[in-house]
Amino acid sequence: MYLEIVTPEATIFKGEVNSVSVPGVNGDFEMLNNHAAIVSILKKGFVKINGELKLDDSNKTLFEQKGKGYWFAIDSGAIEMNANKIIILAD
Repeated sequence: MYLEIVTPEATIFKGEVNSVSVPGVNGDFEMLNNHAAIVSILKKGFVKINGELKLDDSNKTLFEQKGKGYWFAIDSGAIEMNANKIIILAD
């Protein structure tokens, strides 16, 4: 599935991933390939991405690698998943 992470400053990641976990306001949840369409508000926490990320030197410091996954801290945001494409608008 395709993931795009956008902040007010820039798009910091675009690419294929295996799964994404996010801190929803009603609890953390994970999306896998072919997940049902969803829109949700996000709270402070970590976006956890499973997959091999191809990061630019300019944004490598924004992601922390933990095992086979990557973590990205957010203060708040929103997420939309539809047709195997996830867009995260993060603060």
